[in-house]
Amino acid sequence: MFDGFTDERVDVGEVELRVRHAGRGPAVLLVHGHPRTGSTWHRVAPRLVDRGFAVVCPDMRGYGQSGKARILPDHSQQSKRAVAADMVRLMHTLGHSTFAAVGHDRGCYVALRLALDHPDTVSRLVVIDGVPISEALARCDATFARNWYHWFFFAQPDKPERAIGADPDAWYGDKARPDRMGVDNHREFRQAIHDPATVRAMLEDYRAGLGVDRAHEEADRRAGRTVRCPTLLLWSTRDDLEDLYGDPLAVWRSWADDLRGHPIESGHHVAEENPDDLTAALCHFLA
Repeated sequence: MFDGFTDERVDVGEVELRVRHAGRGPAVLLVHGHPRTGSTWHRVAPRLVDRGFAVVCPDMRGYGQSGKARILPDHSQQSKRAVAADMVRLMHTLGHSTFAAVGHDRGCYVALRLALDHPDTVSRLVVIDGVPISEALARCDATFARNWYHWFFFAQPDKPERAIGADPDAWYGDKARPDRMGVDNHREFRQAIHDPATVRAMLEDYRAGLGVDRAHEEADRRAGRTVRCPTLLLWSTRDDLEDLYGDPLAVWRSWADDLRGHPIESGHHVAEENPDDLTAALCHFLA
């Protein structure tokens, strides 16, 4: 994976981030989701480099091989605001004063927070397979509670760690196959889910989501704060965003001043399952 990429650890203050980066040109930050690592982009990142972009693929704090911050009572050490601040420091360290932010799944919440908290730094925003956390919770119904029960289970103390730790492969691995993910990507994924410190940090992501992250988004709403840069929403046809929300663009319109979007034929992990169409959509938007 990532032939020609630099693979290093970068100190961003509170933690060190594992990051792979390569290329010259406009900078693009790719932020993974749960329970993946930066390696989920291994089929997309080289294509973007070939198309003339400087591409940065970190493991978020707490995830993969990046550092784990000390857990705080309100879980704010894993808030999207804290993760976004890491990303700004990382990109500045790598020489990128402005960049496009692309986030998938939990990473789309980080990308949104980047655009809201650092509007002079984020030139373009791409969110994939998600709506803002506060919007999902405001629309939570029996269907969401049944299909996304893990949001609420992961927020409970201790028991999720015990359940996952008893058999990480059974919990996470039913659809995670090496032939679909790529052998090296699958190896990184398994290393992450078998590390108790990483599992706890990933759960802290969800605990922050139901508390401090939701509060930050609701404060944005009250202040009338929106994303000022051009924004692209992509969603997977074999995921459930349309089933839950109808037109996902309708949910995002009040958040982004300049919004466009469309579906992509794929299951949830689009960077692994349909890298060609995802790369084409990103290049068209970012060019």
